[in-house]
Amino acid sequence: MMPRRPGKVSIRHVAEAAGVSVATVSNVVRGRKNVSDAVRARVEKTIDTLGYLPNRAAMQLREGRNRIVGVLVPSLDNPFFTAIIASIENCARRDGYDIIVASAGEDSALASSRLKALLSWRPAGMIVLPNDDCFADAGLLDASGVPYVVLDRLPGASVADTVAVDNEQAATEIAAHLAGLGHRHMLVVATTLSLANIRERCAGILAYCARAGLPEPRVLEVGHHFEDGPPGLTEALAGANAPSAVIALTNSITLGALRCLHQSGYAVPGDMSLVGYDDYAWMRATLPPITAICQPVDALGAEGWSRLMLRIAGEGTAPLQVRLACTLVVRGSTAPPRTGNLS
Repeated sequence: MMPRRPGKVSIRHVAEAAGVSVATVSNVVRGRKNVSDAVRARVEKTIDTLGYLPNRAAMQLREGRNRIVGVLVPSLDNPFFTAIIASIENCARRDGYDIIVASAGEDSALASSRLKALLSWRPAGMIVLPNDDCFADAGLLDASGVPYVVLDRLPGASVADTVAVDNEQAATEIAAHLAGLGHRHMLVVATTLSLANIRERCAGILAYCARAGLPEPRVLEVGHHFEDGPPGLTEALAGANAPSAVIALTNSITLGALRCLHQSGYAVPGDMSLVGYDDYAWMRATLPPITAICQPVDALGAEGWSRLMLRIAGEGTAPLQVRLACTLVVRGSTAPPRTGNLS
C-alpha cells in the first residue's frame, strides 16, 4: 500500500504513483470514457490513497464551462426536500456535474440571500423549490441568465419549466377512499394555505366531498413545525362535532397527528382513521402502518434534472409544466368508522 504524501498532492504525483500520464489522470477525474476500466480503477485507487483533490474550478475555467448546478430548497429539516436533493445528486453524478445545496429555512429574506450566494458560483443551472407562491426571486434568476427549473412549490406565474405532482388528484383519492369506508366527517390538517400545493390538496378533498354530498371538511392550519402536535388539533378532535378521520397533508403533520391521537387516547383506526403524506419508512413501521399518499420523489428530482439539462443545452421552447401522479397506499390506519360517527 502506497503511503499518503505529506503536503499538497498534485495531479503529477497521482500520475507518477499510478504509472500513467497526467492526461490519463485528467480524463479519469473528468469522467471521460476513453480510459480502460482497469486503468480507471488503478487511478481512482491512487487518488484515494494519496488524498488528491482535483481543482475543479481551474478545470472548468480551462474548459470554458461550469459543471456545477445550484439547488435551493426551503428547508433541510424536511426529509421530503432532502430526498429530492438525493435524487438530483444521483442525476448530477451520472452526468458529470456537481451540485451545491442551500437552504432558505422557510424564510423568504434568507432565500434571496442564499440564492445570490449560489449564483455567485456562476452555476450552469439552478433547481429551485420556492419558499412561497410569490417567488419574488424569479426576477433575480431571470436577470442572471442562468437556466433554472422550479420544483414542487409552484408560483402563480413562471417563465421557467415547472415540475410538481398532481396534488388535487392525490387528495381526491384520499377523500374517495375514506368516503368508501363510510366516513362523512373528515378533518384536514394543513401547514399553511399560503402555499399553492397545500391549497390544491385541500381543494381536491373539499371538491370531492361536495360532489359526494358529504359535509364540508374542516381545515386546520398548524404551521410547518407540528411534530409535537398543537393544542388546536386536540380541541378539534374533541366534542360532538369530532371527525371520524384525519387527513394530514405533509409528513411532519402526519407524525404530529399520530402523536396527538395517541396522547388524546384515540385508537387508530378503531376510534379515528388517519391518512398521511409522503410514505416514509417510519409510516410502515408503526402499528398499525399508516395509509399514505406516496409522492414520486425520485421522479420529481429526475424530471427536474432532465428539464434543466435540456435548457442548459440550449432548448428554447416555451416553458413546460409537468405534473406527476401520486399513489395512495392503503394500510391499517384506515377502517370504517364506529357506528356513532356515521351521522
